[in-house]
Parts: sequence; structure tokens; C-alpha cells
Amino acid sequence: MEIQRSDTGVVFIDPQNDVLSETGTTWAMVGASVTENGTVEHMERIFRAAKQEGYEVFISPHYFYPTDNGWMFNGPLEADELRTRTFARSGPLDLTGFTDSGADWLDRFKPYIDDGATIVAAPHKVFGPQTNDLVLQMRKRGIGKIILGGMLANLCVESHLREFLEQGFQVAVVKDATAGPRHPDWGDGYQAAIINYRFLAHWVPSTKEVIDRMVH
Repeated sequence: MEIQRSDTGVVFIDPQNDVLSETGTTWAMVGASVTENGTVEHMERIFRAAKQEGYEVFISPHYFYPTDNGWMFNGPLEADELRTRTFARSGPLDLTGFTDSGADWLDRFKPYIDDGATIVAAPHKVFGPQTNDLVLQMRKRGIGKIILGGMLANLCVESHLREFLEQGFQVAVVKDATAGPRHPDWGDGYQAAIINYRFLAHWVPSTKEVIDRMVH
């Protein structure tokens, strides 16, 4: 997979406190995977390289508003997110209490996301980008190739990957710039995702491999 700034974008899913901070609501499930993969550090290295080399950067965030509590059915993870107020915001036009909340960006990512150049899409509401404007934002900028990372590996990241493939994008999923949950009954979400990435993605590089190609 060839990478060049003219048609390649970096996409990060849910670079938010609730899935990447020790204070986040999901840390008990994802913390070990985040730590072992060095996920935060690797995401930051890609952010830095993208900004230095002039690549477009896109964020697909996850937000829940009070009105989302009116949903009449949910999967197990959706139900748990609403119960624990994961990614909770006061409303689509209300930022009361947002700063440093679980829905806010991880502090070390804020300089890259809040620089006025990064494209923050509308929130995806379940797992994939079908419910937000991310694909439109990339198409409008001539993006045909994607460097993909973020959280959670087997849920939102894999769902984005599958939709991007159906939409005709070439996708590299950076294997150490993501992480997944571990559940005593359901298994290791990260390992499940890595298997599927290898079957599906055009490339499954490490952070070092993808940055080397971005720069050179």
C-alpha cells in the first residue's frame, strides 16, 4: 500500500478519556491492552508525524446525549455505555461539563486535534461511520487511502474498517495504535480484531512501519 499526503488521511476513532485514560469508565476492561500495546504513545507518534508531514487528520468521536437514553433496544455494550455514562455529553449543542470529562480528548492529543486543521466528524452512534459524515469529509478532500487507529479494536475500529472497505478505500490498520477489551466470558477483543484485520485490511503495520512510509 503506497502512502502519500496527496490522497492518504489519518483516521483516529474515539481518542477520548473514557477508553484511553486510567480514569475512564472502560479502563478495567481495556487498560491492560492499552498499556501492553503502548497505544497512547503510538497514536501520538502518528499524530505528530501526520502534522509534520502535512497529512489530513480525521477524528470519528463517540458521544451520547441525554436523549439517547430513549433508545428502546441496545446491544450489551451499548447498554453498558449508557448505564456508565461512557462518552456522555450534556447535549449536541451543549458543552457544559465537557472539558476533562470522559467524552473529552485525552489531554496529550488536544494540541493535534484542536489545532484548527483536524477534521472532527459528527459522532458515530453505535460502532461504524454509517451514522456520521466521516466518509463525506474524506471524499470531499480526495482521500482514497486511510491510516486507521484508535479505540476499540474489535468494535468501532473494526466497524469503521469494514465500512471503509465497502466504500472503496484502501486501509492500513496500525496494529499497535489500537487496543481492545478483555472479558472473562467473551474473550480478548484485541486478539479477535487482529485476526480480522489480517483477513480484511490492505496492510496491518506497526507504528514504526507506517511512519517510515509516511515520511519517505
